Amino acid sequence: MKISRLHVDGVVSGLVVDEPPRIGFALASDTPGEALASARVVVGEWEITTRDQIGIRYGGPLAPFTEYTVHVTATGTSGAVAEASTTFRTGRFGTPWTAKWITDAAYETPVKQSPAPMEFRTRFAVQRGVQRAWIESTALGVYELELNGVKVGEDYFAPGFTSYRHQIQYQTYDVTGALARSNVLTATVAGGWAVGSFTHKRKNKIYADRQAFLCELHLEYDDGSREVVATGSGWEVSSQSRFRMAEWYDGENYDATFDSAPSFRAADITEPQGEPALVAQYGPSVRVQRVLRPVSWSTSPSGELIFDFGQNFAGVISARLRGARGRQIVFRHAEVVVDGELFVKSLRTAKATATYTCLDGEQEYSPRLTYMGFRYVGVRGIDPADLELSALVLHSDLPKVGEFSCSNELVNRLQHAIEWGGRSNFVDIPTDCPQRDEREGWTGDYAVFAATASYNFDMSRFLAKWMRDVTAEQAKGGGIPMVVPRAGNPFPVMATSCWGDVCILGPWAEYLARGDVELLRRNYATMKRFLKAAQWWSALGSVRRDRRRIWRWPFHFGDWTSPDGAAKEWIQKGKWIGTAYLANSSHLVARIADILGEEADAAYYRRLRDEVVTAYRNVFTDGAGRLKNEFQTAYVLPLHFGMTAGAETDAMVDNLVRLIDDADGHLRTGFPGTPYILFALSDNGRVKEAFDLLMQTAPPSWLYMVEAGGTTIWERWDALRPDGTVNISDLRPGTSDESSGGGMVSFNHYAAGAVGDWLYRRVAGIEPTSGGYRTFTVAPLVGGGLTFAEGAVETPYGRATSSWRLDDGVFSLRIDVPVSTVCEVVLPDGSRHTRESGSHEFSCAMGVRTPV
Repeated sequence: MKISRLHVDGVVSGLVVDEPPRIGFALASDTPGEALASARVVVGEWEITTRDQIGIRYGGPLAPFTEYTVHVTATGTSGAVAEASTTFRTGRFGTPWTAKWITDAAYETPVKQSPAPMEFRTRFAVQRGVQRAWIESTALGVYELELNGVKVGEDYFAPGFTSYRHQIQYQTYDVTGALARSNVLTATVAGGWAVGSFTHKRKNKIYADRQAFLCELHLEYDDGSREVVATGSGWEVSSQSRFRMAEWYDGENYDATFDSAPSFRAADITEPQGEPALVAQYGPSVRVQRVLRPVSWSTSPSGELIFDFGQNFAGVISARLRGARGRQIVFRHAEVVVDGELFVKSLRTAKATATYTCLDGEQEYSPRLTYMGFRYVGVRGIDPADLELSALVLHSDLPKVGEFSCSNELVNRLQHAIEWGGRSNFVDIPTDCPQRDEREGWTGDYAVFAATASYNFDMSRFLAKWMRDVTAEQAKGGGIPMVVPRAGNPFPVMATSCWGDVCILGPWAEYLARGDVELLRRNYATMKRFLKAAQWWSALGSVRRDRRRIWRWPFHFGDWTSPDGAAKEWIQKGKWIGTAYLANSSHLVARIADILGEEADAAYYRRLRDEVVTAYRNVFTDGAGRLKNEFQTAYVLPLHFGMTAGAETDAMVDNLVRLIDDADGHLRTGFPGTPYILFALSDNGRVKEAFDLLMQTAPPSWLYMVEAGGTTIWERWDALRPDGTVNISDLRPGTSDESSGGGMVSFNHYAAGAVGDWLYRRVAGIEPTSGGYRTFTVAPLVGGGLTFAEGAVETPYGRATSSWRLDDGVFSLRIDVPVSTVCEVVLPDGSRHTRESGSHEFSCAMGVRTPV
């Protein structure tokens, strides 16, 4: 037996904390049935003996700026023993900052534009041996550090996007090996989310009038003495740097010839708005995750060099080039090419352009204070022989934990698109899209994608970070912003279905995947406030008891992006969707209350859920499973949310199938229903119809996207029409492409990729039945002409797998069950088998049912 993974707050090494951390570990063993008997966890003089492997809270003392060693000794039920150690460091832990916030107070940020990047610098000398040196820094804006001309750390867009009026992360960088006798420390700070132009309204100065920077360089000398180099009036600032422009939507303008030295002056002291908490970074950093090379290049009819990277993604170009001083090279970005030219109208006002002014000779350039969403890059100003172009994929540092593949290559390409759609939109917050003048933290997108995200990636730190802002920005009345952080978004904060339900659906999905009870506990009050608001709005203006549980007000996005109609029609379906989501969230919060030991709450929310279910049946249906106003999502939600029973269920699924048949075998669901339509079919006896819908290749369908060349998930089912044109029609019905301002069309919008959850839980068959897969089922569904499928997920306890094949009517299955977990296997013949840790194989004849 061995400890295969030991982590602190989900991080294997390098963690810096300002809060007591939690420890977890996974075991691996060749002994069948092995499980943890007990574990001894030691940190300094503190120790605990436990049978837990997840969320072991450190309960000892913590001092600031200190390294702690965690040592775990695990004993298995077989008597085997395994040991492992790791370390973590504490941050400031409440230590007051000696540094002052600094800025260029003379600089005026232009109206509806992003400010020019500011450059801050100081010089310092090191006269004796240094034992340890580290920087703690943060900014209003996004910043990058250089020490003696070399980038410090690997992060992009520090300090990250948070609700800056409530909390700002600070970063810690070890620079012990980077010091010289004489040193120059420089910080470049762009407007970013705090000051820069943001949202399609191009609002700016949302959190500050101009950028600001805060930094302490700590020096611990060999003789035991200490020194702090801190921002203050002794630092210099310039608002004229080589970064001539940098912002999210328009890109970056970098002039390598520019000399900023004459423009430096003494920095000014400032303060952030409000009193935000400064906390050691608690979310994963945005970093380079991989490097892509062009798969082809060509010259467009207009003479622009067009490079195709073969994959839509979020990131930046990286260019090695030979240039002449003063020559400008322009890099434009787009998701699609139409008639041989970059198609950029769908970017709306975003220019998505990087401009580089050359020095003489060989040089390199890559944007550092912005990113784009793109597959294609258009280049002007250089001969192709003088350019070597690659691209850097940027997203938050999320460990990939899930896998899925099968015998159908189109479905595999769909899984590929699902993964890349997630990667592209997990850039510090869960964005809706990475390319146009938006890139905001829309709550509805993550609400429907949460389970798929938590299978493919370890979302623990990412989601916990974002949920702090969801809670911080929740209205007093319980409403959840439609965008978090709000950051100038014009929508008022109110309780709205699906979008607001993210405060429940996100933590619940992550709990099932990672077993993090603390995530549920931290967000429990937020969930309750949201449901209280939903109930208040449901009862508003209603007298009849049933009507008081129909959630109509104040606003719902309804069946958003459904192929039926446009925005007006989608929104009109809000009361059906709102009521169904209220029933489901009440059910989930009742389960969460059970886990947290809140028995009275659990009983209350179960009663609430029952009342809402009854209201849906009495108000919207004939009482026998037929809706008075029919549309697919209105059947999908009650079927998947368990709101029906007996003959009513049979009638509802029959009616759903009829609507699908009426649509020539296509789905007509929007954001709220798409994740669940296949579950609604397969879990109610219509496995064939579920696979038929998955395998549909004509629009609207998932496989149409990938067959049409999509490498990520699209926002609209017909983003690229069969005739090769881009659907840039506005949300108003009857508008033409010609009159459109770019419309609402993104080729990298992950929400519809929530179908991945069905692939993993039904086709591969792996489904957690308790937190962190402590218990889980493997119950694969066979259909769609598939002859094999396999899935794997790194659970907190180890790797769980399911791999099945169908050969000459014989179904064979192999599973891996992690140490300390138990799996129930359900074969296609109906037989059930319970297995503990180890590898196990099964087989059965198809078409033969085993009596239960």
